[in-house]
Parts: sequence; structure tokens; C-alpha cells
Amino acid sequence: MRSERPFKRTDRVANEIQHILGKIQTQHIDLSDLGFITISRVKISPDLKSVKVFFSVVQPKHTIENIQLSMNKKAKAFRKYLGMELRIKFTPSLRFYYDDTVAYTQKLDSIFHDLYSDD
Repeated sequence: MRSERPFKRTDRVANEIQHILGKIQTQHIDLSDLGFITISRVKISPDLKSVKVFFSVVQPKHTIENIQLSMNKKAKAFRKYLGMELRIKFTPSLRFYYDDTVAYTQKLDSIFHDLYSDD
């Protein structure tokens, strides 16, 4: 009989990758020249061989396009450290994408604040 887990293996691996990438960012790879970067979300393919890493930037020191380009240039280093900690057969390839959810939420908050302040 097969035991039921609360979520799929891809979700569990994605959560583990997000945790490991956060640790790599603080211990091995310096991203302070780009701004304050946080890993907000990780999506992994069903075959566990490719990962989309979504990040957000609080105090950007460059344009978002340049930050994303720099993050993708550092993907090989992230993958190296990820392979040391992640215990699966293949270390997935990483691709970084800017997550604009925080900026979108701040924009909506300011719109609602303006609506309520007009009353």
C-alpha cells in the first residue's frame, strides 16, 4: 500500500531547492552589489532537471534587466553549490526570473491608499 504524502515530490524538491539557494546566497555567493535579493519562489519541471528560480529585489542597485542577467551569469556557481547539498540523481539547471509580485502589490496598495485618502 502506498502512503499518501501531503504534496507531490516536485513540490518537496522545489521547497528544498529554495531553502538551499537561500543558504548559498548568504554563505557562498555575494549578491550585495546587485541589491537585497530574496528567492521568492522555485518551480521545477516534472523530470526534476530544470528549475525556474523567481527572485525579488528590495533595494536594486542596477536595473532589473541587468540584475536578472547577472543572476543568470551566476547560475553555474549556484548549481555547483546546489549539487553539493541536494541529494537527487541529477543537479537541475537553473534559470533566474524577476518576480514582480512585490512591486505589483505595492502599486495596488498605493492605489487603494489614494482611494481611501480622497474620501
